Amino acid sequence: MGCEIERKFLLRNGDWRRDAGPGVRFRQGYFERCGRVTCRVRLAGERGFLTIKGERSGRYARSEFEYEIPVADAEAMLAEFCGDRVVEKIRYRVPCDGRVWEVDEYLGPNAGLFTAELELDSESERFALPPWLGAEVSDDWRYSNGALAVRPYGTWKEQG
Repeated sequence: MGCEIERKFLLRNGDWRRDAGPGVRFRQGYFERCGRVTCRVRLAGERGFLTIKGERSGRYARSEFEYEIPVADAEAMLAEFCGDRVVEKIRYRVPCDGRVWEVDEYLGPNAGLFTAELELDSESERFALPPWLGAEVSDDWRYSNGALAVRPYGTWKEQG
């Protein structure tokens, strides 16, 4: 069984761009929720993926199963199953202190939001915080991509 242990942060500034590799455009959609399971289809550059995630089993860990699928299948699933529950972003890989952070620059209704994620091997694993990181939002469900697909960042002020 796959397991994802991930920490997510807002960004303090744009200093991360100095070390960022080229960005990859992502378009990912979310199926209707089935209980506490999240199902996502993603186009990442020229590749397609189907991902199923369970609920958290610890503070940061949850089961995750991801499979590469044909791009045509991903496009069809986005169109047929996801409706407007779609998030678009550009993902950059940023090396820092022997690790690689994934920085997401959100587009469309989530424009203006930037987050950085780090995948870990255990929940207790220690890591250095780059100076360009801001507040941690790992425990704030609003910053999950599934939540951003339903309630985009750009609507937060008007919705309260």
